[in-house]
Amino acid sequence: MTRIFLVGFMGAGKTTIGRLLAERLGYAFLDLDEWIQEQVGLSIREIFERMGEAAFREMERRALCGLEVRDEVVVALGGGAFVSEENRRQVRRLGISIWLDCPLEVILERLAGTTNRPLYRSAEQMRELWRTRLPAYEQADLRVETGRRTPEAIVEEILRRLPLRPRRS
Repeated sequence: MTRIFLVGFMGAGKTTIGRLLAERLGYAFLDLDEWIQEQVGLSIREIFERMGEAAFREMERRALCGLEVRDEVVVALGGGAFVSEENRRQVRRLGISIWLDCPLEVILERLAGTTNRPLYRSAEQMRELWRTRLPAYEQADLRVETGRRTPEAIVEEILRRLPLRPRRS
């Protein structure tokens, strides 16, 4: 399997871990949210405000379908992408999914003061959103607890547990 999908709640570290993991494997890195923003020319928040969440979720679905032609890539999915059963099936078909499981309290600390997350609300609303997404995240192929660990330590654990080896240059 040469496509790795990182899933988890916003602020779990998918982009940070994804970049580092891709570098270690000699793979490309793709942040699905960033790619969508580049394609549309709007921030995620603007997409939600102007087009609605349903339109954004459709963009995620289409972007995932387009990954069939990519190989040796680490993909950071948006926090809600893996909630869709169709997206989970596509990810299973294309590669391996890794849930970056970060305690909600750590996530709330990381997101404090953020303004670029369209679904970021009060701590209680975040707690409820987190609870609703957990069953989807739990369906990932691998679960890696992140918490307050360093990105390097998390990547080392992933590399130990992955059924593949880095590409030799």
